[in-house]
Amino acid sequence: MHNVDATDLQILTLLQPDARMSNAALAKELGMAPSAVLERVRKLESRGIIEAYTTQINPQSMDLRLLSFVSIKASTAPGDTQLAAQLAAIPEIQELHIIAGEDCFLAKVRTSDAQALVTLMRDKLGKINGVVSTKTTIVLQTIKEKNHLVIPPSL
Repeated sequence: MHNVDATDLQILTLLQPDARMSNAALAKELGMAPSAVLERVRKLESRGIIEAYTTQINPQSMDLRLLSFVSIKASTAPGDTQLAAQLAAIPEIQELHIIAGEDCFLAKVRTSDAQALVTLMRDKLGKINGVVSTKTTIVLQTIKEKNHLVIPPSL
């Protein structure tokens, strides 16, 4: 663990669902001086515990209606970083994981529709040396999609 104390955990618990929370509001919630809270947040950032502040955009509003998961089998050694970098460079791939089992990678992909997915598979994935085969699972309905971690109340 990164030497995170109870106050750090409270900060993370408050910021994770609302990264736009002002330093003043955060300080008030914690009962601390704004300068002390700001210092703690900066330390969490510098230690790599807080990696980024992002905006979650509704995919439908960007005409990205089709969500799929693509298992990718490679001819290269497991965990080939060069192949992983090529796959990660594809903008439609939102997540890329090296996995154990028959396949080598699992990619979370968003496209506008099935035809856009076919084009991606043919024109991008299909042209990468080392990609042997793919298996695609198309999502019919998303029940829950969050990237929030479960933060323990204490360590």
